[in-house]
Amino acid sequence: MAAAPATCSGPPGARARRQAKATKRKHRASSEAPPAKRRDEMSFLSAKKTSVKETQRTFKGKLQKNFSPKKHLVNTGDRKQEEKPCIKTSSLFKNNPEIPELPRPVVKQAREQVFTPEAFQELGLHPHLVSTINTVLKVSSMTSVQKQSIPVLLEGRDALVRSQTGSGKTLAYCIPVVQSLQAMKSKIQRSDGPYALVLVPTRELALQSFDTIQKLLKPFTWIVPGVLMGGEKRKSEKARLRKGINILISTPGRLVDHIKSTKNIHFSRIQWLVLDEADRILDLGFEKDITVILNAVNNECQKRQNVLLSATLTEGVTRLADISLHNPVSISVMDKSNDQSTPQGRAVQDAGPPQTIDSFAIPESLEQHVTLVPSKLRLVCLASFILQKCKFEKDQKMIVFFSSCELVEFHYSLFLQTLLSHTGAPALGQAPSASTRLKFLRLHGNMEQEERTAVFQEFSHSKAGVLLCTDVAARGLDLPQVTWIVQYNAPSSPAEYIHRIGRTARIGCHGSSLLILAPSEAEYVNSLASHKINISEIKMEEILSILARDDCFKVRRKENRKSHAVGPQEIRERATVLQTVFEDYVHSNERTVSWAKKALQSFIGAYAAYPRELKHIFHVRSLHLGHVAKSFGLRDAPKNLGVSARKRRKAMPKRPDLRKKPRHKQRLAEVLRSEYSSGLEAGGAKVRRRSAQEAGSRTVGKIQ
Repeated sequence: MAAAPATCSGPPGARARRQAKATKRKHRASSEAPPAKRRDEMSFLSAKKTSVKETQRTFKGKLQKNFSPKKHLVNTGDRKQEEKPCIKTSSLFKNNPEIPELPRPVVKQAREQVFTPEAFQELGLHPHLVSTINTVLKVSSMTSVQKQSIPVLLEGRDALVRSQTGSGKTLAYCIPVVQSLQAMKSKIQRSDGPYALVLVPTRELALQSFDTIQKLLKPFTWIVPGVLMGGEKRKSEKARLRKGINILISTPGRLVDHIKSTKNIHFSRIQWLVLDEADRILDLGFEKDITVILNAVNNECQKRQNVLLSATLTEGVTRLADISLHNPVSISVMDKSNDQSTPQGRAVQDAGPPQTIDSFAIPESLEQHVTLVPSKLRLVCLASFILQKCKFEKDQKMIVFFSSCELVEFHYSLFLQTLLSHTGAPALGQAPSASTRLKFLRLHGNMEQEERTAVFQEFSHSKAGVLLCTDVAARGLDLPQVTWIVQYNAPSSPAEYIHRIGRTARIGCHGSSLLILAPSEAEYVNSLASHKINISEIKMEEILSILARDDCFKVRRKENRKSHAVGPQEIRERATVLQTVFEDYVHSNERTVSWAKKALQSFIGAYAAYPRELKHIFHVRSLHLGHVAKSFGLRDAPKNLGVSARKRRKAMPKRPDLRKKPRHKQRLAEVLRSEYSSGLEAGGAKVRRRSAQEAGSRTVGKIQ
C-alpha cells in the first residue's frame, strides 16, 4: 500500500494549528512592509470611503468637524491622476464653535409715516422755489418731517428735529433757509458774507448738502453758496471767503481752522445756524470745536435762528440744545401707534430740555437680517454673499461697513485680485459678461479728498456695485438705489447701527441689511431688541449655498467619476477652494502677508475699543486668534501681535493719580477724527498737519 501524502498525515487538530500559524506569519509580514503601490491604493480607498460617508450627512445643526479634504495621488497604470487639487486648507470646517440658537425676542419697532399728501404749494413759498423743487429735485409731496418742520422754521423758531434716516431732513431746513434769504427786503450782496452757517460732520455730507442748496438757488442767482472742508487747498478757500459766501456749509474742524487763521471770515450777518447730524458732530472731541464756533458767532451776532437735526437723540445732543437753542420746538416724527409720538403727529414745544429716546424709528420698507458665522468662515461667507447679490442678481448696490481704514484697504485689494480676476482659482475660463456686474469701490478717512469725492460721485451714479467703507459713509449720505447694507463688523452702539442701515430704504424705497456676528456675539441681538430693533436670522448655510452656482470654485475630480448633485459636502469643498484662493493670494509675497497682519492687528484694536456696556459681548479675550487669522487669509495666527502693547503697559507707572485713557481709545479717536473732522490730520502730501500735541490734547480729553 502506498504511503499517504505528507499533507494528509497527522491528526486534524495539528493541521489546523499549522495553517493558523502560517496565516499569522503571512499577515504579520504584509502589515510590516506593504509595497508602496499598495499603500497608495489603501490610502485612496480609505479617503474615498470617508468622503462618501461625509457626503451622506446632512448640513444642518452643528457644524461637522471631520471635513478634511486633502490632495491624494492615485496610480493607475503609468498615469498619475490628482484627486481634489488646490484644497490645501482642510481645517475650514474643523473645530468651530457650535452655533447657538439665536434669541428671537418679539419687539414692536417704532415706525414713521414717510410721505404725506400735502404739496409744497400749500406752504406759501416763492413760486420759483416751488417750481425748482418740483422740476429740478423732482419732489412733489412733502415727507412727514418736512411737513412738521418747514412751517415752524418759517415762523422764525428754534427747533430740535428728530426723524429717521432717509426721511428728507436736509430739505426740511434748506427750503426755509432759501425762502427767508430770498425774501429779504434789502437784496443780499455776495460781499456781505455768510447769512447762514450749516455744520455737517463729514466731507461727503458737506458736498451733498452744498449740491442740494445749489439746486434750490437756481432761480436766486444773487445768493452764493460755498463749502469748506478738509483736503481742499486753504488758499483757494480763503479766496472764496474774500469774495463772499452767503450760505456757508462746512465741517467743524475746517471752520475752526479758518476762524483762527483767516481774517476775512466774519459772522456779523448770520441769521441761521444749522447743525446737521448733531450727535455725530459732538462725538470724540467735536464738542470743543463746536464751542469755538459758537463763541465766534456769538461775539458778532446774538440774534439768529438755530436748528439741530439728527436721526438719534443722545445726551450730547441734549447738552448742545441747552447751550445753543432758545425756547425750541421739539419735532419728533413717530408713528401714532408708538408711545413716543406727539399728539396727532404734531410738533410740540417742550417745557423742559429734550429727553433722550431709547427706541429708533426704522423705515417700514427695510428688512433687517443677521447671520451667525464662526470666525474662520467670515471671509468666505462675506465673499459668497457679495457673489450672490452682485454677480448673480441684477442691479444690486451694496455697502459693506468695516471698523477701520486698514480693514477696508485689505478687503478691497483682496477682492479685486480674487473675486474679479479669480487669481489662483481652480476653474478659469468664465465668460467676461458674468463678472462685469462685480464692481468694487472703497471709501475711508485716510484717502485723499479728490479720490474720496470721485468715489462718492461714482458710486452715487452707478446702478450696481460694492462700496467697502468705514463709518465715514454712515451719516446723512443719500446714495441712491442702495439695496443692501452689510455690517461685517458690528457697530459700537444701536444709534450707529441705525445710521448704517439708514443708507438704504430711503424716501420710501425698499432695502435690506445684513449683520454678521460670531457665535459668541449672539447676545448683541438682544441688545438691539432692547431698543425696539427687530431682526431676523439668515442661516450661514443658505449664504454659502450660492457657491453651488459658481463653477469657478468647483473641485476637479477624476474623469471617470460620476457627477452628482451639489450637496452639503460639495458646498463645503467649494468654500474651502474659495478660502484657498484667498490664502494663496495673501501668501503670494511678503508684502501681502504683512498687509494681512496689519489688518488683523487693526481689527483686534477696534474690537478692544467697544464701549463698556458691550464688553460682555465683544471682549478681545473671547477671540480665537488662529480662527480670526483665517478670516484674513492667514494660515496661522501671527505671533507677537500684542508684544509692544504689553511692554508699554509694564512701563507705565501704577500710581492711581496717573490714570490715563486706554491707548486703543486714543487710536480710535485719532482714526475717527481723521474721517470726520477737517481732514487736516489725514495723511497726504498736499495737506499740512497740525502738531501732534494739539491734536492729542483735543481728542483724548473728550472721549466719553
